[in-house]
Amino acid sequence: MMKHYPYYKDSGIDWLGQIPEHWEIKKIRYLGSFQNGISNSGDYFGIGYPFVSYGDAYKNMALPFEVTELANSNKVEQARYSVQEGDVFFTRTSETIEEIGFASTCLKSIEQATFSGFLIRFRQFKNLLDKNFSKFYFRNKLLRAFFSGEMNLVTRVSLSQDLLKNLPVIIPPLPEQRAIARFLDEKTEKIDALIAKKEELLKLLAEKRTALITRAVTKGLNPDAPMKDSGIPWLGEIPAHWVDTRLKFLTTKIIDGTHATPNYIDDGIPFLRVTDIVKAKGGQINLDNVNYISEDEHKDLTRRCKPEKYDLLYSKNGTIGVPRVIDWDFDFSIFVSLCLLKLKLDRINPHFLSYSLQSKLTENQISFGSKSSTVTNLHLDKIKEFVVSLPPKEEQEAIVSHLQKDISDIKILEKDIEDSITKLQEYRSSLITHAVTGKIDVREPAHQNVAV
Repeated sequence: MMKHYPYYKDSGIDWLGQIPEHWEIKKIRYLGSFQNGISNSGDYFGIGYPFVSYGDAYKNMALPFEVTELANSNKVEQARYSVQEGDVFFTRTSETIEEIGFASTCLKSIEQATFSGFLIRFRQFKNLLDKNFSKFYFRNKLLRAFFSGEMNLVTRVSLSQDLLKNLPVIIPPLPEQRAIARFLDEKTEKIDALIAKKEELLKLLAEKRTALITRAVTKGLNPDAPMKDSGIPWLGEIPAHWVDTRLKFLTTKIIDGTHATPNYIDDGIPFLRVTDIVKAKGGQINLDNVNYISEDEHKDLTRRCKPEKYDLLYSKNGTIGVPRVIDWDFDFSIFVSLCLLKLKLDRINPHFLSYSLQSKLTENQISFGSKSSTVTNLHLDKIKEFVVSLPPKEEQEAIVSHLQKDISDIKILEKDIEDSITKLQEYRSSLITHAVTGKIDVREPAHQNVAV
């Protein structure tokens, strides 16, 4: 059972509440200096010296000791935008408030490194904060209340230094900071190990799902059906009565969304991005989490083609290769990261095509000709040339019915594992927040219950 400090005081901050009586609290402006990162043209990046990217900070509580990005920086830039032990990097721009103010602490200086203009560096004047305590404190979930409450969403969210300087920082005595960091390192390591095991189970289930889908959409359901050579080495044989065709012949139009980010408003027409269809549960879009645009912008963005029920959305940037059959009735617009496929429904069942786009058949085509093992952008011209193994329409519907049943069983298992991971992540987050804000006392037993 967790213990508490003997004496508390009001922090004066609603979302923070009480803190141990002997702890200090100061605005971060009084603890150090701030520096926005380096911004330059595209040819500046890819060669040269270590470069801390937005992703390095957003994805990691502590910066990787060896970053993978490079920038062609000079000595003056390396001095001004240096990356030193104890520095904390905050994400400063995004399309959503949820991705702003994520912090990553540098635990080991990175020689000759610079950092991205999408980040703000905080560097201490004095060593009042232990680097390992900073790693947890600046990532605790209560700080989301500060960033969400202080920021306004226009086209993109941007965190200014002036706003960041008002961030409250709790300062326990250094020995307690180190005790808190040791406690959290030990506990989070165990939680992370449990999460990793469950994520490995999800990976195995995903592989099983892909194998089931691939076999069904390339070989059919009848193991005794006569086969023929498809003429495609990585496809092999297909049922003799099937035909190979290109996606462009199964559609009347394939277009992507707007290339310009519109102005978001509180209520209007849903504006869908890749994350909205990736997170859709049971194929349904969560309208509470999407951005909205005006009717006028919607008309302008969709003048080329109006999305309709049983069209198909397909992600082509970022998390690529995710299909989603439109089975809802509300109007919407899409960002450039998505493309819209208007199908010839007399030839192709939209759910059969969705399965085909989730199969190894399409996965091989996405990576074919790529110099990298990870493709992050698909061009429409390549999507139009995707090969689809096409059975007769009745057989497509039988395959869809078969897969829906098999995959529903996998989804039940996935849901149980995902719920378990979510609970572990929530416990991890709560444990960090309670420890770094003094809601629990994690000092050595000899120091607990001792008034300071």
